[in-house]
Amino acid sequence: MTETVFGLVAQYGVYVIFASAFLSCLALPIPTSLMMLTGGAFVASGDLTFWSVGISAYLGAVLGDQAGYFIGRAGGAPLTARLSQSPSRAKVLTQAQQLVDRRGGLGVFFSTWAVAPLGPWVNFISGATGLNWWRFAVWDVLGETVWVTVYVGLGYVFMDQVATVAEIMGDVIGLLVAVVLAVASAMWIRAVLKNKRRVPA
Repeated sequence: MTETVFGLVAQYGVYVIFASAFLSCLALPIPTSLMMLTGGAFVASGDLTFWSVGISAYLGAVLGDQAGYFIGRAGGAPLTARLSQSPSRAKVLTQAQQLVDRRGGLGVFFSTWAVAPLGPWVNFISGATGLNWWRFAVWDVLGETVWVTVYVGLGYVFMDQVATVAEIMGDVIGLLVAVVLAVASAMWIRAVLKNKRRVPA
């Protein structure tokens, strides 16, 4: 996988970085994090500039998130119902829904980098449930700034160990997803129990 990504970046440069960031934000299974790490490594070797890599990844991610939001807005509940026909998608959509319900714009922020696997689904859910666009956009822009800076920066610093860094970051993100979802679920259960206590018998 690493060699393939290196070959793509070597041949197509920032264009493939932009495209991968855009498409991954629409839930296509593309290794964009590895792509940005590779872009950072090419910056360190002098083949690409930091600004060209950073801006292409950033614009691709933000535009992809916006597209996902407006697809969700246009499709609404019918789109969510259709996506939920797949058990695996239903599970991740439920997790995204809980994150948006509990944290709103802050949930969007964390979905872009801390719990990136949920990101595309948070985009769809945010649009489908009518989360205010300005609120979505502001938190999304801030979150993608973190995501792009971290991965391009790591690729630059660890240019000779991109595959190892990608594996480590994958494990870290997986752990963060588990922790965030566990905390969100615990808070949701607590809120439900609290509301039940308020209801007179």
